[in-house]
Amino acid sequence: MNWKTLLAAVAGVGFALPTAAQEREFRLGLITPPVHVWNQEVAALNETLQEVSDGRFSVVAFPSGQLGNEATMLQQLQTGALDMAWLTTAEVTTRVPNMAALHAPFLVDNIADAAAVLRSDPAREILEDLPRATGTVGVCYAMTGMRQLMTRQPVSSAADLSGMRFRITPAPAIRTFFEMFGAAPAPMPLTQVYDALANGQIDAIDMDFESIINFRYYEHAPNMMVTNHHMFGMVALVSARVWGGMSEEDRTLIGDAIQLHCDRTIDRFVDEEAGKLERLREAPGINITDDVGPEFFGDIVERWDAHWAEQTPYVARLRELVAGF
Repeated sequence: MNWKTLLAAVAGVGFALPTAAQEREFRLGLITPPVHVWNQEVAALNETLQEVSDGRFSVVAFPSGQLGNEATMLQQLQTGALDMAWLTTAEVTTRVPNMAALHAPFLVDNIADAAAVLRSDPAREILEDLPRATGTVGVCYAMTGMRQLMTRQPVSSAADLSGMRFRITPAPAIRTFFEMFGAAPAPMPLTQVYDALANGQIDAIDMDFESIINFRYYEHAPNMMVTNHHMFGMVALVSARVWGGMSEEDRTLIGDAIQLHCDRTIDRFVDEEAGKLERLREAPGINITDDVGPEFFGDIVERWDAHWAEQTPYVARLRELVAGF
């Protein structure tokens, strides 16, 4: 990570000067449940930080949206009321349009390429927008796998998806994709999705294998299309006010520890993705359609790119990057 770039960015927006080293317990918010890989790595981050800081630093996690939804946590980070958070890149796109490029439909067709994109120079450049736009420092990216479509009723063509009430993550780039194939996007918190499927409030979701397994969404949306239609990233954030109040030595120590667990999170998802799909094949009542590619949706990729290219040059940059893989 280019720490000098981050330090300069924080200094440029006028946050506090570093203070003397002291013991600190950092509060870190997430929307994912304790069983999720992100939460497991945050627990491991706590152990790493205690070890490398000789006990001066620790992390206490607040899982499952205990501190509010992601928008609320982003506001808390901006004011310094919250120290750290692992938030979806989708949430950050509401303030950083360049990050929308990471949600380009069918940008990659497998999780290994998704990992390469998140570790690429163009993706890291986008993090430089965060201090001024969000009042946070984006230390690194991780992920929660590739997104798939799950529906209550069987689907044989894209026309069948038209009019369906799809629970989506509330981000403009994601909403654009669903609206372009005629769905009715229905943003809602992750914790409400299972019940909404059960009572028919929504007809379908897009979700990653990890969450499908953890929440057993297949019990009420048993038809899964393996689309890999976009990767779903995470960005590890530190309040810029908190970051600016630390010494350069401590920022490096903390940043390196967070980077370690971002990398471990990515590696775990890459290594475990195929196994998770096989676990889902064994789930009772599930109907899986493999290899549903962009052609299923007609010219949606071209239309999405044309729309979002007007708002960020990173759509073209990331497409060019992936073409060279």
